Amino acid sequence: MAESTRLVDLVQRTIDDFLAERTTQLGAITRELSAVTDVARDFLSGGKRFRALFCYWGWQSVSRRGDGFDPLPHDAASTDLDGVVLAASALEVFHAAALVHDDIMDKSDTRRGKFSAHRLFESVHREGGWDGDAAQFGEAAALLLGDLLLGWSDELFDAGGSVLTVAGAARAGRVEFARMRTEVTAGQYLDILEENSWLVHPESEALSRAHRVIVYKSAKYSVEAPLAIGGALAGATAEQLAALRAFGLPLGVAYQLRDDLLGVFGDPAVTGKPAGDDLREGKRTVLVALARTRLPANARSVIDELMGDPELDSQQIDIMRTALRDSGAPDEVERIIDHNVALAHTAIAEAPLARAAKDELLELADRVTRRSS
Repeated sequence: MAESTRLVDLVQRTIDDFLAERTTQLGAITRELSAVTDVARDFLSGGKRFRALFCYWGWQSVSRRGDGFDPLPHDAASTDLDGVVLAASALEVFHAAALVHDDIMDKSDTRRGKFSAHRLFESVHREGGWDGDAAQFGEAAALLLGDLLLGWSDELFDAGGSVLTVAGAARAGRVEFARMRTEVTAGQYLDILEENSWLVHPESEALSRAHRVIVYKSAKYSVEAPLAIGGALAGATAEQLAALRAFGLPLGVAYQLRDDLLGVFGDPAVTGKPAGDDLREGKRTVLVALARTRLPANARSVIDELMGDPELDSQQIDIMRTALRDSGAPDEVERIIDHNVALAHTAIAEAPLARAAKDELLELADRVTRRSS
């Protein structure tokens, strides 16, 4: 995975350079905007860069370049690599925007072991001794930061498309990028809809509705779309795009199911999120839907009563975890993860894609579904 490591470093450098330019641009307006770029820089540092990696390997699987990764391309053919790195960086900036907005909706205090953006802005207000409500300022400022990041992701993506040499690739990639943005926003709405409306829907629909949230909020956006974008930027055929989607969708489902398990049972020191945070946020996940079908009425009532209470203490979290474990739902989720990973393996085995890239994608699939954070 040395090639992937170099790609991650180059994406970070691209983002850092872009932020430096925008810091100068905003600084020319007023030095008071430095808080915005400071928070943006903090939020865009580090991370696993899975979306960038799937975009890059989607491109490699179609472009079939045989000379390996060159972080300092000089020949004309490698101009496309510059474009893909910019597009991959755009995906990471878009992801940051989504996280900023998601943390506001979920009222999350932390992200990756650090304060979420709205809490950082809240602290700026408090430390400045300003008038008004610090929390309200924090949310308003973070909303604007998220919007700014959305615009910046467009700038980066268009910059990438402008240097591609494959005819029609920029337009094809933009179509996939636009589809991703629509789908993930729809998925976010479905997520908050489910948290608030689950009681009025038949119990028999809970699992399918939870699965729908996974598909549109995460699976397509985290894996399928980046692969399709990368493939499109390389001039993929309809058959190649279909193969990338057939691999990416089940893998994306497995990725999010692993995230759901970590959101309840993960180690906060590793995940960077408080223990049981998904339970405090009231996430109606596949894990919860499965557990509710298996628990006796009294235990199910306890889960329903506690779910979504932001003030849950550690003892209450432990009660809920025990109930979820006793239901056997975590083991069933593990089986579903394995099933989806197997589907992804089958889909890519005979796909009309570059063999070396397929091998890297399979290794990446293992990383995203076996992770502990």
